[in-house]
Amino acid sequence: MTASVSPMAPTSPPDRPQEHHPAIAKQRAQRAQNLQLRIADVITSFAGSMTFVYLHTVLFTVWMLVVEPNPWPKLTLIVSLEAIFLSTFVMIGQNRAAAFQQAKADHDFNEQELELKTNTELTRAIHAMTTELHSRLVT
Repeated sequence: MTASVSPMAPTSPPDRPQEHHPAIAKQRAQRAQNLQLRIADVITSFAGSMTFVYLHTVLFTVWMLVVEPNPWPKLTLIVSLEAIFLSTFVMIGQNRAAAFQQAKADHDFNEQELELKTNTELTRAIHAMTTELHSRLVT
């Protein structure tokens, strides 16, 4: 038994890489060119992982139990500074996400406007052809 493919089903070659939305491709290219943004992406990616949580749990536990007899003053300072920097990286990530959403929305708007214009032109052409065909058949 052979599987039939609907003529309307989208087909893509299996060896062709997945294409991304133009806004994604543009943003990735811009971020790849900027060293600071690449560093921020790496830090944000690591800070948002369970490895980060496990590492901090182990380090803080070892510090509190082994390294320092009274860890609270230094630990409080270090954790506060780390929270300040990590919140900055979170805001960088949010800004990046907002910029991407805006670029995608702009792209989608332009594509929809072009599609609307094309559909309007096609509708007018169909109307003109239908009117012409009707006038030839009726007379």
